[in-house]
Amino acid sequence: MSQTYATILAEERRGGMRRAALAAIVFAVCIAALWITGFFDGRRFAEGLPALGQLATEMVPPDFTRWQHWLKPLLDTLAMSIAGTVLAVVISLPLAILAAPNTSPNALLCQVTRTILAFLRSVPEIILGVIFVAAVGFGALPGVLALALHSVGMVGKFYAEAIEHVDPKPLEAARAAGATPMQVIVHSVLPQVFPQLADITLYRWEYHFRASAVLGIVGAGGIGFELMAALRLIAYDQVSAILLSILACVVVVDALGARLRKALK
Repeated sequence: MSQTYATILAEERRGGMRRAALAAIVFAVCIAALWITGFFDGRRFAEGLPALGQLATEMVPPDFTRWQHWLKPLLDTLAMSIAGTVLAVVISLPLAILAAPNTSPNALLCQVTRTILAFLRSVPEIILGVIFVAAVGFGALPGVLALALHSVGMVGKFYAEAIEHVDPKPLEAARAAGATPMQVIVHSVLPQVFPQLADITLYRWEYHFRASAVLGIVGAGGIGFELMAALRLIAYDQVSAILLSILACVVVVDALGARLRKALK
């Protein structure tokens, strides 16, 4: 008994040492990253503080005199976020089914689909926005396409992981009863993962609203276009007003998303 107890203690100590070593490595990497990026350069911070102070004085008080001109861009930004989310979900769900090992027809197709999803999420929305602006012109459409295409990579990955971890027993029972692959997915997979898919979708919609504001800077419409115009005119009081307007809308969208998630549970 004492030998077994000593063995358990030794194994626990080795496990603790491994965890401590891993934590030390992670900490060292984080410190190195901060140092490489100049975070510990106190002189640069000291030189930058006066500029930040000057910028803050120019942004206060916010200038809301043009608030009526921002209503339509804000509505466009909201529409872009919804349309981008819908399009991303429509494309992501079938790709997620192909990317999940327990629902994909074969391993090769599963790996190819996962590679496609990885490629899509590796390209930032801002780059896709520039590409689609060049392809289809200015406006909300390139923003919607950029949001949707990038989000397919992220949403498809999260959907696939949710599908991959479903309880296999209902799937096995449906297959044993002679159900087709589509029937297995509809009746055994989707009912299990629907709450998770709904959560992922709503979180992505909340993110899309914030990303839509950024895409407007490259000409993809929305409130970001107004923000860029104010920045070019060095009208920092209007910049702060637009940022506060975006913040108010983000708070509303987040609150609405939270209520929808609660209602769907």
